[in-house]
Amino acid sequence: MTSSAIFRLTGLLLALTLALPMSFAPMRAANAASEIKIIVNNQAITSVDIARRAAFLRLQRTGGNLNQKAREQLIEEALKLQEAARIRVLASDSQVDASYERFAASNNLSAKQMNQVLNQAGVTPKHFKSFIRVQMSWPRVVGAVTGGGGISTQDLVTKMLERGDDKPSTTEYFLQQVVLVVPANKRSNAVLNARKREADQLRPRIQGCDNTASTITGLRDVSLRQLGRVMKPELPPEWKPLIERTDAGGTTSARITERGVEFIIVCSAKTVSDDKAAEMVFRAENADAGDSAEAKKYLAELRKRAVIANK
Repeated sequence: MTSSAIFRLTGLLLALTLALPMSFAPMRAANAASEIKIIVNNQAITSVDIARRAAFLRLQRTGGNLNQKAREQLIEEALKLQEAARIRVLASDSQVDASYERFAASNNLSAKQMNQVLNQAGVTPKHFKSFIRVQMSWPRVVGAVTGGGGISTQDLVTKMLERGDDKPSTTEYFLQQVVLVVPANKRSNAVLNARKREADQLRPRIQGCDNTASTITGLRDVSLRQLGRVMKPELPPEWKPLIERTDAGGTTSARITERGVEFIIVCSAKTVSDDKAAEMVFRAENADAGDSAEAKKYLAELRKRAVIANK
């Protein structure tokens, strides 16, 4: 996935991975009559938009008043996209589509399968792509305002070299994930601890990634996911330190998660130094630009100047 969306969607990738084995109850809100609920500088936000964002928050296991959180997010995103369009840094359809496809591939899904998951969850691909567009475009706005508005990979590499940096390197991992599933209706400390002991007994039996599937064959409620190629800046924060201290061919320690007990197998790890690595490192250094104090101040100014009407 290109742009800062790589980093901002990492947590969602994990949430979606957790949600994939579950069956979603079809959402009816998207089929209800659409009513305008909010107007942001002449841009309408409808009841359907709010329902889809609430479903999106639910997919991420967000708590609290989801409708109110959805309204706030959509107002802010409208302001961000309007400003990105005004200064001509809006992510294009092709960039968004490419990010969507790569995100699907990161979950071992085709774009068609991703469409199905999002539709079943009541989110829809269109709504998710709008979210991606915001995640890609807003850091560009902040970068332009603060003087760091390079966008393309080549621009980023050139910028780094101009400031005296060598072309940086990063670590490229190929990963597998083993999950000892604990159904929600059987989840208890005793069951989780028992499954963790099973995971700790299983880990020494795994040597590399070539024979993982055969090793877990016949084991009760154990699944294998091919996570594929993951660059170091893309590692989820909760897994990053565990993966970084694991040698190629080894496994991380087991963690209790929402799905049960999991561990990661590091199939391979190598240092890469190319334009893609340079882009990843540069963007990792600036991944929080969209959430910086300057960004929040700028968004507050946009909101102050905006005409927002709640229906």
